[in-house]
Parts: sequence; C-alpha cells; structure tokens
Amino acid sequence: MEIPKFHETFIPILKVLENGETLQAREMYQKVIDQYYPGLTKEQLEQTTKSGDRLIFNRIAWGKSYLKKGGYIEFPKRGFVKITEKGLKNSSANLTLNQVENSENFLEFYNEENPKSTGTPTKIQNASPEDLIEEGFNMIDVQVKDELLEKLKTIDPFYFEKVILILLKRMGYGDFIETSKTGDGGIDGIINEDKLGLDKIYIQAKRYGENKVREKDIRNFIGAMSGDTQKGVFVTTTSFDSGAEKKAHDAHHTIILIDGPKLVDLMYQFNVGIQIKDTYEVKELDNDFFEAE
Repeated sequence: MEIPKFHETFIPILKVLENGETLQAREMYQKVIDQYYPGLTKEQLEQTTKSGDRLIFNRIAWGKSYLKKGGYIEFPKRGFVKITEKGLKNSSANLTLNQVENSENFLEFYNEENPKSTGTPTKIQNASPEDLIEEGFNMIDVQVKDELLEKLKTIDPFYFEKVILILLKRMGYGDFIETSKTGDGGIDGIINEDKLGLDKIYIQAKRYGENKVREKDIRNFIGAMSGDTQKGVFVTTTSFDSGAEKKAHDAHHTIILIDGPKLVDLMYQFNVGIQIKDTYEVKELDNDFFEAE
C-alpha cells in the first residue's frame, strides 16, 4: 500500500464523519488511517515532509482543507470537524479533485481569498517547475490566512484589541496606548504618531464571528473620537455593510476600514501571529564558475 495523495483522502474523511459526529481533527486523522490505510508500514507512517510534519497526517490535513473550502465539511469550533449536508450527499460517491476544485463553494472561497490568481490551484499544463513552486506557495498562503482568520474570530475580544495595536505598531505607526476595558466610549486604543502625542490615531476593534459592522457602529466610533484627532481605524474580523462604508466615507474624519481578509493580509505581511515554518532553497547552475580561467 502506498501513502495516499491528499485528494485520495476525500472519501475516507467523509466516510469517517458521515455519522454526523463532531471529531477533533487529530482523532479524525487517526480514524482515517486505522480504517482505510491499515496496510501502511511503520516506516511509511513515520515518514515526514521536509518541514518535519508526518506525511500521512499532512496529506489528510490537505484533504480536510479542500473539503472545507468545497463546503463538504465544516469547522464548528477550532480544531474540530463535522460533515455538512453537501458532504453527506457525496460521501458515497467517487469524489475527485476536479469536482472539488470546480465546486461553487471552492471557487467562491479561492477567488475571494486570492483574487489575483488566474484560476484554481490545480496542476498547470506545461508549467515550469518555478510556476508549480509559486502556485504551491500561493496555496499555502491561502491556507495559513484562512486559519489565521478563524483563530482571530475565536480569541478573547480584549486580546484581539491588543493584536490590532501590535500590528499597527509593527507597521510603523508609533507607540500605542490601550484604553481601559470598560467605559472606553468605543475607543480600544490610541496610536501616537509622534513622540509627544500631538498626532493621534484612534482605534476600534470588533472581533465578530459572523455579524457585519453596521452604520451605527461607525457613528458611535466617530462620536467617541475627541476633538484632538481626525484620524481613526476601525478593524473587524468580518466585513462592513454598505451603511457603515458610506458613514465612514462621508465623515469629516479620516476613517480607515479594515475587514477580515485585509486584516490577515496585513498580519501576514508584517509577521504578526504567524511564524516562518521552513525555508527552501532553489539552486541553479553557476555558469560563471565554469567560465572562470
């Protein structure tokens, strides 16, 4: 028996989950291995990727990721998985990689997360090795940002406020002051753009799971900004409805709105809440070495 490709784990994952039970991800991985790949040798089970992950777990994890993006499974809470109605309808079918990648849910997710991509992360015909490497990194980027946003939606709201202040400082906006946790009047933090605090930026951070930021939230934020500043940043893990966007646009203040996707893009760019797991070298022939006399 060979170690399965990640797309070959689609049906085993759905079969393990088809009773509707919510399983911890690691428990699900082990059930898939025990029920569908009992013939793998000890050496195969212990085989690792270049970054040190167990290869079989890595393959199942990517299968889980694709099924989630395709709408076949869901993550009801961090670290747990559950099958959806769509997954139940397809658990007995021969679900292929092409079907998952071209499903409506998958295309919507990928286009939203990676709007610059020319297509889904499928194998490119006649692609160079460099093209495939770049596409692979793009897939990993999307996966990490997805996990980062899910994490932000579950952390303590007060810690989320601090994360935003840390991000803005990392971006070069100066020292920050955390406001008191109660009675802050809608202000979660203050950034001093200069050492004397002559120029201030007021911060509001809303950690939502699903709800959008409304016009009322922006109105309250503007009302809470004192007369010594004209600048504000409103950050959320979800999005802003049209009323909120219009209120921010029409305000006499300069109000910058940062939604969930933009937030994780910035955190990714400035390495806040993520870490470099591994680096890879791509080598080429040094022709100068052989031409030297």
